[in-house]
Amino acid sequence: MKPNSGTLVINIMNGGKAEAYEGVYQCTARNERGAAISNNIVIRPSRSPLWTKEKLEPNQVREGDSLVLHCRPPVGLPPPIIFWMDNAFQRLPQSERVSQGLNGDLYFSNVQPEDTREDYICYARFNHTQTIQQKQPISVKVFSMDSLNDTIAANLSDTDIYGAKPVTERPPILLTPTGTTSNKVELRGNVLLLECIAAGLPTPVIRWIKEGGELPANRTLFENFKKTLKIIDVSEADSGNYKCIARNILGSTHHVISVTVKAAPYWITAPRNLVLSPGEDGTLICRANGNPKPSISWLANGVPIAIAPEDPSRKVDGDTIIFSAVQERSSAVYQCNASNEYGYLLANAFVNVLAEPPRILTPANKLYQVILDSPALIDCAYFGSPKPEIEWFKGVKGSILRGNEYVFHDNGTLEIPVAQKDSTGTYTCVARNELGKIQNEVQLEVKDPTMIIKQPEYKVIQRYGHVSFECIIKHDSTLIPTVIWLKDNDELPDDERFLVGKDNLTIMNVTDKDDGTYTCIVNTTLDSVSASAVLTVVARPNPPFDLELTGQLERSIELSWIPGDENNSPITSFVIEYEDGLHEPGVWHYQTEVPGSQTTVQLKLSPYVNYSFRVIAVNEIGRSQPSEPSEQYLTKSANPDENPSNVQGIGSEPDNLVITWESLKGFQSNGPGLQYKVSWRQKDVDDEWTSVVVANVSKYIVSGTPTFVPYEIKVQALNDLGYAPEPSEVIGHSGEDLPMVAPGNVQVHVINSTLAKVHWDPVPLKSVRGHLQGYKVYYWKVQSLSRRSKRHIEKKILTFRGNKTFGMLPGLEPYSSYKLNVRVVNGKGEGPASPDKVFKTPEGVPSSPSFLKITNPTLDSLTLEWGSPTHPNGVLISYILKFQPINNTHELGPLVEIRIPANESSLILKNLNYSTRYKFYFNAQTSVGSGSQITEEAVTIMDEGKMAMASRQVDIATQGWFIGLMCAVALLILILLIVCFIRRNKGGKYPVKEKEDAHADPEIQPMKEDDGTFGEYSDAEDHKPLKKGSRTPSDRTVKKEDSDDSLVDYGEGVNGQFNEDGSFIGQYSGKKEKEPAEGNESSEAPSPVNAMNSFV
Repeated sequence: MKPNSGTLVINIMNGGKAEAYEGVYQCTARNERGAAISNNIVIRPSRSPLWTKEKLEPNQVREGDSLVLHCRPPVGLPPPIIFWMDNAFQRLPQSERVSQGLNGDLYFSNVQPEDTREDYICYARFNHTQTIQQKQPISVKVFSMDSLNDTIAANLSDTDIYGAKPVTERPPILLTPTGTTSNKVELRGNVLLLECIAAGLPTPVIRWIKEGGELPANRTLFENFKKTLKIIDVSEADSGNYKCIARNILGSTHHVISVTVKAAPYWITAPRNLVLSPGEDGTLICRANGNPKPSISWLANGVPIAIAPEDPSRKVDGDTIIFSAVQERSSAVYQCNASNEYGYLLANAFVNVLAEPPRILTPANKLYQVILDSPALIDCAYFGSPKPEIEWFKGVKGSILRGNEYVFHDNGTLEIPVAQKDSTGTYTCVARNELGKIQNEVQLEVKDPTMIIKQPEYKVIQRYGHVSFECIIKHDSTLIPTVIWLKDNDELPDDERFLVGKDNLTIMNVTDKDDGTYTCIVNTTLDSVSASAVLTVVARPNPPFDLELTGQLERSIELSWIPGDENNSPITSFVIEYEDGLHEPGVWHYQTEVPGSQTTVQLKLSPYVNYSFRVIAVNEIGRSQPSEPSEQYLTKSANPDENPSNVQGIGSEPDNLVITWESLKGFQSNGPGLQYKVSWRQKDVDDEWTSVVVANVSKYIVSGTPTFVPYEIKVQALNDLGYAPEPSEVIGHSGEDLPMVAPGNVQVHVINSTLAKVHWDPVPLKSVRGHLQGYKVYYWKVQSLSRRSKRHIEKKILTFRGNKTFGMLPGLEPYSSYKLNVRVVNGKGEGPASPDKVFKTPEGVPSSPSFLKITNPTLDSLTLEWGSPTHPNGVLISYILKFQPINNTHELGPLVEIRIPANESSLILKNLNYSTRYKFYFNAQTSVGSGSQITEEAVTIMDEGKMAMASRQVDIATQGWFIGLMCAVALLILILLIVCFIRRNKGGKYPVKEKEDAHADPEIQPMKEDDGTFGEYSDAEDHKPLKKGSRTPSDRTVKKEDSDDSLVDYGEGVNGQFNEDGSFIGQYSGKKEKEPAEGNESSEAPSPVNAMNSFV
């Protein structure tokens, strides 16, 4: 016995035999209250006996017969594990034909010649003693029918008619178990093993069924090639008839095993300890079941209750002991024994009769903390006999707790199913019985729950990117949370790329292995919350592999492949490329594209191409790397399928024809020896085709051709195997030459002072000697008719496309002499010029005078000087001067007009008012009308006598009466201003508009309908008025305007453009202005040069 222990130690290491200790042991524990006993403990020594010696005869078996090699191992304790091996310690292979039975024998359903051997050895392994016993080798020799017939024929004479029958097929027969039925008994909870092994040729197949029921779905296993039926954890419901059926092509046989499940005793209700106080009643119940039904017997302190000391409070009623009005001497240990033929059960139950006042085992002032809205369990562990009654109170002077909001457990625990904030406080537990009372106080605190207010979200990230998961929490201020991140419910990898922050997890340089579920777990001492999110790492797909070419034909082939990993982004398509190793090695070309669900494609091929293919996978992220190239496939040669494209015939010289084409690519040649047959003949002439065969060029020059005649041209491809299909014909022309003649009958019609229309007769197409491009009009100003002085001649050009016979010449200067000529243009250049045509433009309105200066102011006179217009646009007939005074309130006085001869350049105005500002309006005039005006202002000087009088009046201004008078006047003016302001707010009109009108130009100059200007030109005699006008600044400067119109808006090339009908593109526009202040009428012609009037 071990000290202070009930453990018995048996040590045979230092001598002694295990057999000496064999037997049944039982432990008894005893004190003054009673005795308890243990279950019986059986000790048996293990045994591994040797095989008995026996003489083993060789087994000689005919091919196809069945055979059983018996093992018959020695009986050991525990039973040995059996297996068959050869002399080389290699396990013998087993199959449906050859297998080991549950008893260890080796069964052959039919033997074959390869079963012949002399080393069939059965081994028995005894695990407890760690020994292996070996049976003597068994020899098996299988005779085939052919060898057996040869042996018989050698030993018999020719007259004997005998021969072994060939191997014949046989229906199944059972080797084990024998007969048609058998019985099997198994204990409840054990593993049921049923076996059927059959002989036959071909090898039979075994099938199992349960008669009148189904095999248990989750507890049934088939082993040893379905020859063994295994049912685990059997129960009485598994009893019944199990049928095994062996079948081959010749028939079937079966065997029925009747299974009965017995049961060793098992508890229904085991006896439990009783604690009673004197005078109480109680019961011990011992209920067990089994098959057969177990018998129940009772012991008291290890002694059968029938011979145990009597106790008047005890009564035995089968499986129950009833206690009535127990006394302290009734304390004892009772044993219940349930037994049947398959085993027994033993249980101890202590009946303890005590008289104890209440005791509370829960520590005083223990603090309980719970989370809001969760259950609160407050303990009040107690002890006492009789059993104390428990009551709960809340607060110091609280009433007893009752009601549905509380649950009172038998062990004294108080449960608050849903704790609220007002559940916080002090709780008092009171335990009382007839021997006394005791109480204990505990504390309850209700905390706010921990919450994840921003959970991590599902993320899709490309490989090598950065990703961050957020986990923002809210918690009770008195609790300290800890945040843990998991990946796939395991710790994060030990990798510096994973950065855990206060409220986030960041993963740098994401890789494929980072794909998974990430969980944020927040723990406090009271609760735990978590949230998860999935990270999907996407990338371009891996390249396809295992490219295979099948179905090779002359013009098609089938390509198949295995897709690579799509890396979490579905493959949308596959791009197939090819390489022509014969013509363009190393250059990959696009072949076709197929959907991502397709892994085979039929490809069209061209002849005479050494193909290699590769496949590229495409997903939303991008394209994969190309796959490894497929094997090469060289297609056979053939005639070309197509001819060169873009065939053209254009002469480079007047006497040649240059024929060009786009050569076929290498794979379009369809065979070796690619050449081109170039053919031509003059169109509309009954000539035969002229042909030449060329190679390695894309141009051929035909010399000695007439100038610019049409030719029919065709270019046909051919190779060593033949010609391509007949090509289509194209029309070309031999080379162009410069045109021979100039346009005739050139006429000019002057429309107005700035626009003319030119007409000409077209040049005959034969004289053009090329593709007609159009006509060019050269024109230039010879001189101005008003100045009689020549200047540098600057020729201008307008181009009119196509077969036009007229055009418009815009932007001419009025009153000028011009010359022009016309030339025809073809692809080679310009033809000769037509004779120069002279035309003149009529007068127009002049531009404004170049300047206006006012000098020498006196009391009543001013001197005016001016410069003639920069562009007189005709013969000046006069200048017109208008002027009017301006008072201190900027009101304009009466307008005075003076006409001045054209040869004057200055004028002295007399009889003017002193110290007065005048505004002057000045313009020039031709017979057509007045030009734009220039304005200026000037002031006459003050009279000296008046200045002296004003100085003498200064003394009056210093007198008191004068000062008072001025103050009264100022007051009246102030009152008047206030009245005006009030009237204005009530809608009165303030004369600002009238004053603004007074400052307008002194005259309105309507545009003349018959001047030389034009708007939108439609006919030579149809003049339309200007549509818009503008004003010049009033800062005493005049913008000089140029009457020359830009030609950019009219012709082509550098000089301008016309519409298809030759009309001028664009509009000139003007606007009528207001009349002058005094109504004196004057007009000015709004030409394109001076269409803008300036005034203040």
